[in-house]
Parts: sequence; structure tokens; C-alpha cells
Amino acid sequence: MSDIPPILKGVFAAALTPLTADLAPDHGLMARHSRWLLNNGCDGLAVLGTTGEANSFSVDERIAIIENLVEAGIPAGVLMPGTGCCALSDSVALTRRAVELGVGGVLMLPPFYYKNVSDDGLFASYAEVIERVGDARLRIYLYHFPQMSATPISEALIARLRQSYPDTVVGMKDSSGDLDNMINMARAFPGFAVLSGWDDLLLPLLKAGGAGCITAVANVACSLAAEVYAGWQDGGADDAHQRLVSVRNVISQYPLSAALKEIMAHHTGDEAWRTVRPPLVKLDAAKAAALFDQLTATGYMLPEAA
Repeated sequence: MSDIPPILKGVFAAALTPLTADLAPDHGLMARHSRWLLNNGCDGLAVLGTTGEANSFSVDERIAIIENLVEAGIPAGVLMPGTGCCALSDSVALTRRAVELGVGGVLMLPPFYYKNVSDDGLFASYAEVIERVGDARLRIYLYHFPQMSATPISEALIARLRQSYPDTVVGMKDSSGDLDNMINMARAFPGFAVLSGWDDLLLPLLKAGGAGCITAVANVACSLAAEVYAGWQDGGADDAHQRLVSVRNVISQYPLSAALKEIMAHHTGDEAWRTVRPPLVKLDAAKAAALFDQLTATGYMLPEAA
């Protein structure tokens, strides 16, 4: 196959999924948000992740979201959609279609319903997806989020996957919040792209050989994260890092998807942004007011709305 994607690095937003009033994905608004993110510092978009409410959507809905972004002119190569599902056949179908569309990579949760599964079982699951998709263009970024999945991805599992599929399993998003784990993975596997799921760990990870970040807060603080990434090599990132941390510290006090959608509704004037799919609920008025007061106190202002 041609068009082998490069290893992805830099600042990726764990992109929100805007919804219509009847709780369907709002493809037009998502494309506009994606363009705004790319125009304001994001190197790519990790759509259909935790912040994007992925596990509240069917496989058909998820495929339609990726297809509509590409049809709307979002470059497929900057997309890293989440394709890890509990059912093997769902992971295969979603991953296969994403690769057909030309995405830069996929972010793949382990099958997360059964707990305390062995590395043998997890290896078999990833291997089955890789073999069944059977496409040299497939680039997998493992999604390590043990707080949510309760299914951690161990160093031994990564080593085994890298040995068997070195050109396919090329990186990971580490949302554990454990900087030592991120650094250990970056050092243990040279060339393996380790991306932080925590904004406050972006700069320390970059200094230790990491590849960047995939974060929820980048939906609104994309320009700050880009400043950190651009400035870290010459030592000029500390101020942007502190400002990014202050914004994250505010937003992380609230349910992330709902808080970020509230911020986007306020910023754009589009109330449609406030809609989340159950079981998530939107912020109530008191929490929204507190959020904006705290965010204003940081001094951060979002880039001009599209």
C-alpha cells in the first residue's frame, strides 16, 4: 500500500462531539470546530475519544462522524479517531473504515468490559484487529487510561506488540497522570510516540523525549498548548506552561465534556454546544457561572471564534 502515514506528534485536541437537539452528531458544527482547532494551534484531532463521548455512539454513528469530517475538507491525515471497542468485530469495522478514509492513525482502547484480563488476552485482541484489517497504512496509538477503562496497558504488552507489529503499533496516549510511566515508555521504546493526556505533564514529557499531547482542554486552550510545544526546545515554554496549567486546573474541577461544551457555547454564542448525550448532563447555571468566574480569573481568552 502507498500513503503510509508519518508518526503523529504535537498538540492534538481530544475533540468534542457537538450534538443536535435530538442528540444526533452535529456534523456541520463539528467540522467548524475542527477547522477552528487546526487554525489555532492543533497539529491534529483525536476525535471519538473520551471527551468526544465516543462510547455513547454506535459504530455506524462513529463511522459517519469520520466520513463527514473528511467530506467537509478536514484533512484525513490529521485525524486520530478512537476505534477501540469492547466487541472485536466493532473495533475491526471502525478501524478498517478509518484506514480506508486515510486517517493519520487510530487511538485504540483495549477491550474494557472484562476486568483483570491477561496480557495474552489483550495481545490477542490487538493482534486480531491488526490482522483482520490487514492494511499497511494502519497506525495504532494505544490508549492507556486505567482510571476509566480499568484495563491498563503494560510495558510488557507494548514490548510484545512492538516486536510483532513494529510498523503498526507506533505510539500511545497515556491518560494515567503518571509522568514516570510516560517517561519510562518513551525511553523504553525509542521512536515510540508517547503523548500525554494531561496538559500539565506536556512540558515535562517533552523534555524527557515525549511526542506531545492529546487533551480535552486543548478544545479551548489549543493556542496555549501550541505555545508550549513550540517553545519547549529553546526553554521559552515555561510561561505558556503555567498559563495552560491554570486553565486546566479550573476546567478539571467540572465534568470535562459538559464544561468544555459550556465554554464553547459561551464563546461562540451557539447554545447547541451545551447538549451532551445521556448519561452525561449539562452544567447547571450555578456551576456554569462558577466556571466562567474561575476561567476569567486566569486571564486566558480563547482565540477568536470561527
